[in-house]
Amino acid sequence: MFRRLPFALTLLTLLAACGGQSAADETVAPITAQTAAITVTDQRNTTLTLNQPAERIVTIPIPAAALMMAVDGSAERLVGIHPSSAQAIEGEILGEIFPEARTIARDVVSEGFAPNVESILALGPDVVIQWGNRGSDLIEPLENVGLNVVGLYYGTQEDLETWITLFGNLIGKPERAARIIDWQRNSLAEIRMQAEMITDERPSILYFNRLRDEMRVAGSSTYNDFYIQLVGGVNPAAEITDFATVNAEQVLAWNPDIILIGNFDDATPDDVYQNPLWQDMRAVVNQRVYKVPLGGYRWDPPNQESPLLWRWLAVLAFPDVYLFDLRADIRANYQLLYDYTPTDAQIDQILHIDLNREAATYERFINR
Repeated sequence: MFRRLPFALTLLTLLAACGGQSAADETVAPITAQTAAITVTDQRNTTLTLNQPAERIVTIPIPAAALMMAVDGSAERLVGIHPSSAQAIEGEILGEIFPEARTIARDVVSEGFAPNVESILALGPDVVIQWGNRGSDLIEPLENVGLNVVGLYYGTQEDLETWITLFGNLIGKPERAARIIDWQRNSLAEIRMQAEMITDERPSILYFNRLRDEMRVAGSSTYNDFYIQLVGGVNPAAEITDFATVNAEQVLAWNPDIILIGNFDDATPDDVYQNPLWQDMRAVVNQRVYKVPLGGYRWDPPNQESPLLWRWLAVLAFPDVYLFDLRADIRANYQLLYDYTPTDAQIDQILHIDLNREAATYERFINR
């Protein structure tokens, strides 16, 4: 069981166990595989300790369940997950890699991210992972009944690395977490280096978080804006901060070169192509509308597979600059993340070949 310790005592315990402090992220206390007691500091700067790695974990933030499986290489520690996390498992490759994930309890929230305390208590978790900056009503009901909570922030690549490190420490697998971070950082450096060679005009790339029921796009200060700029593109919605609902006329005025359709609703490229108002839009005329892939998690937000999203988008934006073999990259890095080699049919499913086959440049991703 976790118990909270005063910061000074936690620091002394950590230094005695580890012989000093060296962490991939300053907000996460490091551990080694030989350490009996595990101490972590979450993104609220709340410090927790336990006598052994967490064995029973509930995750409420949607990306956390899939990320925990990647860091652990297993779904065995997860006893409760958000229903939306379950949707990204059922019928998708993560459910094939870890079949036991399909039966994890998902009644851990009552609405949105509000915890269903009674159901969570019944699962007997060592720790509950919850949003740390979205209001005290998400955390206090859990802590008031004696549950141990790790609070998370979200949205940047730095946050993602913190999650990976924190999860690795929490379950006693810091070396595995470090390997995943090394891969992400090396991929980031490689893309940035190649982006410096771009001399062509930079395409405008518009990301739809939702499209069918509302036209919700990503503006500045979003992870989508981060990777659009990373590969050398321009976000036409950067005048908006965060996410915002817009109308069809605004999209037409932006006239994007490329449109990305996310995985948070059932929209497809046909929803764009069949809109009569958009028939002369550049992305439509040039067949550059794409459904974002969905692998071990939705590729659109920050997650364990984000470097694969960067490579996918880089090739679509600048096919003559980025020469990645994405199918080979998926195979190699699924070994790293899941100790699993996907079949060609599974890679087709991840890349939404059925929806994107006729789009410009997508022949680069089709198995020959």
